[in-house]
Amino acid sequence: MTRSALFAAAGVILALAVTPFAVEARGPFTNVPAEVQAGTYTFDPGHTKITWSTSHLGFSTYTGQFGKVGGSLTLDPKQATKAALDVTVDTASLGTLNTALDTHLTSADFLDVATFPTATFHATGVKLTGDRTAQITGDLTLHGVTKPVVVEATFNQAGVNPLDKTYSLGFDGKAVIKRSEFGVSAYVPAVGDDITLTIEAELKKVG
Repeated sequence: MTRSALFAAAGVILALAVTPFAVEARGPFTNVPAEVQAGTYTFDPGHTKITWSTSHLGFSTYTGQFGKVGGSLTLDPKQATKAALDVTVDTASLGTLNTALDTHLTSADFLDVATFPTATFHATGVKLTGDRTAQITGDLTLHGVTKPVVVEATFNQAGVNPLDKTYSLGFDGKAVIKRSEFGVSAYVPAVGDDITLTIEAELKKVG
């Protein structure tokens, strides 16, 4: 067999090897909320994160991430505005890739995670704002204080995850809070009072 024929055969074998997964990975998925399966979902801890950002002395926008986020979503696409959403965040999972800063941010000066180890969000209303967007209003409890917060959410897609074969869905979200309203006011206004929360969530169907 010539070298060119050998390469051609290898290419055919490789194509046949990857084709089954490639076909499976393409779907079926949907980005139409009305087509989502009704039921109860729990957050996938490995693929759900909340990134926060704020001004640092006006010189930069500093970011960090809460890496441990859990909770559940119960929905019926025929009654989307009645969806039930509860989220719990491990405040000690705050991470900036700077050990000293993480220690300071989790201390009593800021989040005081020894006293308030979790933050929670309980949805109280859902308003559809577009084909794939909604405003989720809820009560955020942070640092022992509860305040209403609005999350601007965008539905990404739903379908069977080709890796674990579980029916899944995902959405993005964004909210802005004032940390001083939750009793976290150290260094305001030099260090920003407005905190932008960017949410990336994947959920697995459990019922």
